[in-house]
Amino acid sequence: MARSKDATPSGHVNLRTLAEHLELSQTTVSLVLNNSPSAKSIPQETRNRVLEAATRLNYRPNYFARSLRQSRSMSVGVLAPDLSEGYFTRVMSGVVQELTNAHYFYFTACHDWKRELIEQYPRMLVERAVDGFLLLNTPADQIEVPVPVVAISAHSEVQNVTNIVLDHHKAVETALVHLYQLGHRRIAFMRGPKAIPDSDYRWQSIQQVAGEISLPIDPALVIRIDSVGWSMKTGQHPMAPEIGYKPMQSLLEKTRDFTAIFCFNDIAAIGAIRALKDAGLHVPEDVSVVGFDDIQSAAYSTPSLTTVRQPLFEMGQRGAQILLERIANREAPYASEVVMAPELVVRESTGPASAKPSD
Repeated sequence: MARSKDATPSGHVNLRTLAEHLELSQTTVSLVLNNSPSAKSIPQETRNRVLEAATRLNYRPNYFARSLRQSRSMSVGVLAPDLSEGYFTRVMSGVVQELTNAHYFYFTACHDWKRELIEQYPRMLVERAVDGFLLLNTPADQIEVPVPVVAISAHSEVQNVTNIVLDHHKAVETALVHLYQLGHRRIAFMRGPKAIPDSDYRWQSIQQVAGEISLPIDPALVIRIDSVGWSMKTGQHPMAPEIGYKPMQSLLEKTRDFTAIFCFNDIAAIGAIRALKDAGLHVPEDVSVVGFDDIQSAAYSTPSLTTVRQPLFEMGQRGAQILLERIANREAPYASEVVMAPELVVRESTGPASAKPSD
């Protein structure tokens, strides 16, 4: 078996010098370092020796040379409305892990739902030769680019786009059946902003599931996160608890004839709980509250939040995986939609329905 040379290479260690040092072919070393499926045919001892030498000699791959060979920039563009705490940070965690493991760089651009930026940023990133795009909660209908696109929670039924979406019917069903079994019949609903693609899809699912379980929806108990107040233009952060506090406050000024509320997301639910407390009501004794997403702070709010868990990390990870697969093989067929499964997480904010609150 070949053994490495005694002399340690000086200066920058590239693939050629590392292979010469180990007295192995550049192909063998490359397969091991890139964790290629073909590397499984290489003896484990040899693989360990390559990895040990690469670490000890501080080997750094030449991505510029690789990109020239592969006609790729080894970079992708990521478009999102913002990167605030909650949904986006969890999705991005999965995206970043997958892209980092693949040695891909990424450009992140936040458009704040401004149409001109949604159209402008992709053109700017194409000029920077990105290999593909990941869209987070960003519709792809306005985006025409010559590279693969994967959209997470965007529901864009357009060519060249793979959509990563949640099974909203199942998500809503788990939440409403949970409340129904606790005796709740007067349930308020907080819809999401019109700008967010998931908003209408989730509302459609709420109406469908409510019909299936014979749960009446009172239009007087349907409130919506104000798209104007939700915008960054007002100085209000789009993912601050205030987005749920104000709509709940307005509802309570009109009626208290409900025993539960299903909120668009966890941030809004946390704001709603505060509004209920300020109005002298207790959660869940007077009103049960259900959120959506299962952000990291949901388990630590007071009370801890019952919520529908979106597999946000996994959605980001899967989206990045599919994008990289499509970049690697541009001619291969691709799925237009990948559906992810939700999970109900029951915590302290829901309980048996109380006697109907008085107005």
